[in-house]
Amino acid sequence: MDFPQYRKYKNGQSYFEILSENEFLEYKIQINKVEKELFTARILPDRNMINDMLYNYEDHWDEVEKEDLKDFLEKNTSE
Repeated sequence: MDFPQYRKYKNGQSYFEILSENEFLEYKIQINKVEKELFTARILPDRNMINDMLYNYEDHWDEVEKEDLKDFLEKNTSE
């Protein structure tokens, strides 16, 4: 699988840039701004979550493109 991969929560409040099978960036709307957080999997449940995002995403996440993430950031970070 090529990285990065992109997902978003079905409610559109968080977008994910999956950098590898062990790391992702989450972009989350928080009171009129977007917070960015790097998440690194250190234990099995964390790795399972990333695996689910990559391969079993239909239940919780939507697959999106890099352009969708850019649009989300532009929309939610403009003054």
